Order: sequence, then C-alpha cells, then structure tokens
Amino acid sequence: MIEGFFRDLENKRLHRGVFRSVPELIDAILGYIGGHNVAPKPFVWRATAEEIIEKVGRARLALDNAPTV
Repeated sequence: MIEGFFRDLENKRLHRGVFRSVPELIDAILGYIGGHNVAPKPFVWRATAEEIIEKVGRARLALDNAPTV
C-alpha cells in the first residue's frame, strides 16, 4: 500500500519535475499529499488474520529449511 502511494507520488508529481531548492520539492510533495487527501480511500484488508498467520508460518518453515550459505 505505501509502495503504491510513493509510486504515484513519483509518477504523478515528481517525475521530470524541476525543483530548484529543497523548499520547492517539499512544497511539491505537500501539494500532492493535500490533493490526495481530498478524497481518501480506506485500505480494505482482503486476507483474514488466520490467512496471514498461516502464510507467515509457511514462510518461516521455508526459511528454516533453506540451505545456509
């Protein structure tokens, strides 16, 4: 989720931007955030807590069984 926000910030506001100073860059970022927050969308979890815990368990098992270097 946060990765998507920063991707959009980069693509929609910062990419190919010319900022002659740090304050200009800060203003651009804050302007984007202000516009983004006009109509915020809540994050909706698609997985249950049980599904997440199960996936973490599988990942841990895979890491524990992985060969060491």
